[in-house]
Amino acid sequence: MAENIPTKYNAPALDKGLDILELLSQEGIPLSQAEIAQGINKTPSEIYRMLVCLEERKYLIRGANAGKYRLSLKMYSLSHRHTPFDELKRVAYYPMQSLSEKIKESCHLSVMNNDKLLIIGQMRSPSAVSLSIEEGTHFPISLTTSGKVLLSTFSKEKLTDILTRDKYYNTWNKTKQNEFLDSVEKAKKNGYFYSSSTLTSGVTDIAMPIGEKESELSAVLAISVFSSNLQEHQNLDFILDQLKKAQQEINQFICK
Repeated sequence: MAENIPTKYNAPALDKGLDILELLSQEGIPLSQAEIAQGINKTPSEIYRMLVCLEERKYLIRGANAGKYRLSLKMYSLSHRHTPFDELKRVAYYPMQSLSEKIKESCHLSVMNNDKLLIIGQMRSPSAVSLSIEEGTHFPISLTTSGKVLLSTFSKEKLTDILTRDKYYNTWNKTKQNEFLDSVEKAKKNGYFYSSSTLTSGVTDIAMPIGEKESELSAVLAISVFSSNLQEHQNLDFILDQLKKAQQEINQFICK
């Protein structure tokens, strides 16, 4: 169902087109004209022209038999053209590759996008079994270790502003909010943070900031490992040391 977001100016046709794209992205499966209409609280006749337009512009593909609509790859292609983080991904590639080879674990690079954590790069582990976090995935910034590290790079004013819009943080009681803020402060003081994942059981996340504090470019380099591996086979100090080296190498290129 489409989310009602107050706007300063009304653009009904554009709103319907965006509602269609967002619904298909959210559902993840092909939908008929009637199903799309129901999903965005419109009648099939109201969205007919929108569907025709989006199909002609190659944003939607309609199945030959059932006639159901699905998203094409056009939006993906557009979103990956000349983004502000292309250069960051480029300079981070080899340090991330070296890090992954040394610790035998996958690592990933993330930034903030619309108050959420967005994975913009990943280097897979050379090991046969490892954790993987796909590029393009969004996570709640308040529920991730990387999110805490990223928030630790912002001013108090910016941090407060972001958290006023965070739906998870605003449902917590004062004690839990203070514990979260203490974690952010600890990440700022130590220059890194690690903790058990709140999203995936049995996983420990270790993260460090990339870039200069209060700069336009703030990112996080992180490793997610099976907690059992960290206890039995991996050495946390070694991982932190290698993560620090990768951080410094990337910063040499972007902090000039």
